[in-house]
Amino acid sequence: MSDCNGTTRVRSRSGCLFILRSDERGIAMLTVLMMMLMLTVLGIAAMTVSGLENNMAGLQRTMEASGQAAESCLGTGANIIQQVFLPENGTQVPAVLLDNNVPPGPVPNGNKTVLENELIGNPENLTDVPTGTGAAPNLRMTVGPYAVAGDIDRLYVKMKAGSGQQQFSAYEGTGVGAGANGVDAYYRIKCVATNTATGTESAVSAIYACSLSGDGCQKQP
Repeated sequence: MSDCNGTTRVRSRSGCLFILRSDERGIAMLTVLMMMLMLTVLGIAAMTVSGLENNMAGLQRTMEASGQAAESCLGTGANIIQQVFLPENGTQVPAVLLDNNVPPGPVPNGNKTVLENELIGNPENLTDVPTGTGAAPNLRMTVGPYAVAGDIDRLYVKMKAGSGQQQFSAYEGTGVGAGANGVDAYYRIKCVATNTATGTESAVSAIYACSLSGDGCQKQP
């Protein structure tokens, strides 16, 4: 029952009389609405944070995959240098490494001469780049969803460590001398992996010291 002042009297089963005012019922409803609004905001925030975390995890996996694709290109570039300087190849790119071979190799046949000049140190061929304007990659690869292009540039030549006697007498032990091809050529290999679906790129580069007698290449720290 209600009186003229807007109050409501409610009698409980125990016989107690409670008096509720109409303005108190309004405050209770406002409190409930505020709590519902806060819970809604918290729910939306949680969904947004979860979505951002998933996007960041996906981006990290993509960057790792593209980095691995570019890293594999570095190893291929070092192997190409080693193969070219094997005595039986005479500073020529072996046919098995050319892209017109079956199966195709990583070296574009049209860029074979340019690559050979770069490997022997022809300075006229140090301005090419693997991607972008004026791109003339020395090698091309496909690694999963990534198109990988690489460029090899010769930097300088350095004699291997050893005494003067070792250098000039072709000493065959530790610190082999110049008379026994004790010379390393240092190369910079740069590789760019491009996701063919999204167009995103990941680039890596490294310096390799390579024996001019075809004994191999060592990645420099």
